Amino acid sequence: MTRITRFALRHKALVVLFWLAMAVAGMMTAGLTTTRMTNSFSMPGQAISTDARIVAEFGSGSDTPLVPVVTAPAGQTITDAAVAATAAQIFAAARISPAVRVVDYANTHDAAFITHDGRSSFALAFLPTASYDGSGGIEPAVARAVQAATPAGWRTGFTSITLLSTPPAKAQGQGTSVLVEAMVGGLGALVVLAFVFASFLAFLPLLMGAISVLSTFLLVLGLTSITGVSMIVEFLIGLIGLGVAIDYSLLVVTRWREERAHGLGNTAAVEAAMAHAGRAVVFSGLTVAVGLLALIVLPVPMLQSVGYGGVLVPLVSVAVAITLLPVILASAGPRLDWPRLRTDNHASPMWTAWARAIYRHRWPAAILGTAILGLLAFPALSLQLGEPATTSLSTTGPARDALNTLTSGGIPSGVLTPIQVLTTGSTGAQARLVHVPGVVTAVTSADTQRAGAALVTVLPVAEGSLGAGQDTVGAVRAAIATDTSVVGVGGDGAGLIDFDNAVYGNFPLMLALIAIGTFLLLARAFRSVLLALKAVVFNLISLAAAYGALTFIWQQGHGSNAIWGIPASGAITMWVPLMVFAFLFGLSMDYEVFIIARIREAYDRTGSARNAVVEGIGRTGRLVTSAALILMLTFLSMSSGPQTDIKILATGLGAGILVDAVIVRALMVPAMVALFGRWNWWMPVWLARVLRVEPSPVAPRVASPRRVLERAA
Repeated sequence: MTRITRFALRHKALVVLFWLAMAVAGMMTAGLTTTRMTNSFSMPGQAISTDARIVAEFGSGSDTPLVPVVTAPAGQTITDAAVAATAAQIFAAARISPAVRVVDYANTHDAAFITHDGRSSFALAFLPTASYDGSGGIEPAVARAVQAATPAGWRTGFTSITLLSTPPAKAQGQGTSVLVEAMVGGLGALVVLAFVFASFLAFLPLLMGAISVLSTFLLVLGLTSITGVSMIVEFLIGLIGLGVAIDYSLLVVTRWREERAHGLGNTAAVEAAMAHAGRAVVFSGLTVAVGLLALIVLPVPMLQSVGYGGVLVPLVSVAVAITLLPVILASAGPRLDWPRLRTDNHASPMWTAWARAIYRHRWPAAILGTAILGLLAFPALSLQLGEPATTSLSTTGPARDALNTLTSGGIPSGVLTPIQVLTTGSTGAQARLVHVPGVVTAVTSADTQRAGAALVTVLPVAEGSLGAGQDTVGAVRAAIATDTSVVGVGGDGAGLIDFDNAVYGNFPLMLALIAIGTFLLLARAFRSVLLALKAVVFNLISLAAAYGALTFIWQQGHGSNAIWGIPASGAITMWVPLMVFAFLFGLSMDYEVFIIARIREAYDRTGSARNAVVEGIGRTGRLVTSAALILMLTFLSMSSGPQTDIKILATGLGAGILVDAVIVRALMVPAMVALFGRWNWWMPVWLARVLRVEPSPVAPRVASPRRVLERAA
């Protein structure tokens, strides 16, 4: 680290010009980068292959159809022949191309397509999947054609899972953008930094964050030329990347001020800060990167792209923090540290007193922390994976009004997620599927038959994204398991089941890779086996608490309605727990590295576990809470976006960071370090040789005069 710092200080102009060029290029190409990101979400398993066969045979998809809803004038019912003919003409207008497949009352003669009052009816319009994204392509043309065919006195609406997932403000281009959300998060971070530094240094971490974010966007642009990159990476760069970069800068600048307050010259203070805080930043960034890179082992292209693109977020932030930041501190740091209303000559009195109290009452503190974490994690036992229910998607707008027309007329919302059974031409499976529990009806039509292929469209009572809907999919699969004419079962619910089996079946492998990689990194950083193992275990506990918060707030609805006006989701979006794990495992490790690195440094200098804990917490307590607050603010701004799944992700990350900073790092870490005593620093010779560090034998129990005085104190 010293060599890197001295190299950067010898080539200040080169370093500044390099990062300036990266930031400017990233800013100029940010729009292009976002447009090249993909919104596709293909999943592994039998369902996705069946869906692909359906697209090949029929030219249209099978998971989330557009659902036109028509309502006849008062006094008319669609069961009347003349009225039914008019409804059929309206729905027939949706066939603007041979690829559009329509299933309705006219071509099935099934009363399940008509509301109980007889006035309203719906159709399932399956569109080419490449163009149906809720914002463009063939969908608006279908809607215009249906509306143009609607006679006077009739009312037409449209709904679907995709339309409900796109709130009206977003659809009209009025939703908050990632840039706006990042600016909101940055403004909140500035307030926290102003309190921490009480000088113009508060602007420096923000500058580092902006350069890191823009540079990452530029690198992701190059990545899009090699592989598809999910649009989720845009949020990770703009918001989480900003928070991580600010955290790293905050750690380095705080240590630099401390070294200057202790009498070092400016250049010497920079080198000392980088030797200690810079080293901690490198290990922190690597732990975040390990968590994200592990996503590439999962058989889902979207998550793999998040792993490839997301890993650039911490690595670029680390690169900026260890090259550009020391150059600015060495060149303009003292001038920026004005009016310097607060110095870092002494540790925080409040956090020092807190550390002494925790060390003195280590057992009660450990028991209390364990109880709190257990209580927070308990709701996670009932976590249900799927997609948010339609009740938790857009609560206003035309798509919601159309769905309300159906549900108030006795038609369940499960019809928005039909199950598609592909056969080789025989429709004999239809008779069996009608009687499957949880099925409203199973139909075929002229639009669902081709030479050598036929589709049975199954309408479930429950949405395929929810547990009950997935149970129905399982029952459908079981009912036709022995039918040799059945090619496969497709649709949204079947895809989610296969996603769960494929991805979470590989979850133990991802967990093992992350845990082993993180353990080895931290064992080398701390020169301790027990501290590294403790850090991994505590991170898993923080993760369980975050999952508990997701379940309690969103799945059960204790807070989602009060805060965001969104009812209980009934399930947590399939990919969110994975993303929370990948990011939270690394982000929360930042604080562990910050704290334990300082405790280790104090222990090496004093040889006293008590002094090490008191100094480590006293020096890092305010830093960690400030860094956590900054990340909380970025997640808060992230949750202001219109997408429900992004709100859920932001909630999980925010809750995890809060629990980790307040309960785990401020309470459990000092208590456990105090309990472990001399075993904290144990590193066997063989492992030290592998990791290329000095071994740390267990300190003998010797009652030296210094230890006697410490105990007396």
